[in-house]
Amino acid sequence: MKRSIENKVRHRRRKLRVRRRVSGSPDRPRLAVFRSNKNIYAQIIDDSAGKTLVSASSMDKDLRGKIGYGGNISAAAAVGVKLAESAVGAGIKKVVFDRSGYAFHGRVKELAEAARKVGLDF
Repeated sequence: MKRSIENKVRHRRRKLRVRRRVSGSPDRPRLAVFRSNKNIYAQIIDDSAGKTLVSASSMDKDLRGKIGYGGNISAAAAVGVKLAESAVGAGIKKVVFDRSGYAFHGRVKELAEAARKVGLDF
């Protein structure tokens, strides 16, 4: 029990450390990633207005049928592609990547690389 609380505290500190340096603006909104054990979520946020511009997750109905389980690398890639396509359609090309304290590895890395392939610049 104690170990899981320590891990949550450490993750929260890492997340805050990243957020001190990363902020979304109207010209370069923030691409924020959240991953749970079963799903992955990403959204593009304009922090100055406090608005989510585009979002995608492995819970979306159109992705759910394609990917099946949402907690693996292929699901993260599909979410990255969908998010980038929506962003490019909304006129967003450049973003700032907010990994939310997660290591740039595995699902987070795959989501980022898939979004880059479609046309997001970060």
